Amino acid sequence: MKNRHHRFAKIAITICAAVFVLCNFGAAEEKKDMQGWEEDSPYNKHYDVREYEKIKAWFLRAKEVIPMPGMSPATVVEVLEGAEVIEVHLCPTWYRKPSDIKLKKNERIKVKGVWAEINGKDVFMASKIKKDPNTDIIKVRLTKDGTPFWTMTPEQVAWETLSDEEKEARMAKGEGPPQTKSQ
Repeated sequence: MKNRHHRFAKIAITICAAVFVLCNFGAAEEKKDMQGWEEDSPYNKHYDVREYEKIKAWFLRAKEVIPMPGMSPATVVEVLEGAEVIEVHLCPTWYRKPSDIKLKKNERIKVKGVWAEINGKDVFMASKIKKDPNTDIIKVRLTKDGTPFWTMTPEQVAWETLSDEEKEARMAKGEGPPQTKSQ
């Protein structure tokens, strides 16, 4: 009987150790992917809501770039405004891949966000992209303060991606937005 309990304890300890290792590996992998994308990172500090602008442009393509040395990759779209090709930074590729951008070449879009100089290059850091006429297709930051969606809880992101009408209907029922870290 003692032998059976001893064997059971060994199996339980082995399973617990395996779960612990896998969980820590997953957390380390998540931190690696977040590299440079944290809410208070040098990259995100470039997003100055006081510089908020809107541009209308033609979509050219989506691609992957490294925004700053040491960062995990970004999903970027290139757009044409007049004769100028502009690099629009969206989000980390683990949050949304270039292949997830469902726009066609030469589609007319509106991009909202801010201009920033990153590594000596002028780029546009997007908060959202809309297709004419006013259809939200990509939202990656809060317009009011630039908080990146990838730093928010799933509940906060779900609330932020609701239509204004749906938010109003839920608030009329006494439901409100989930609390943020700073609230």
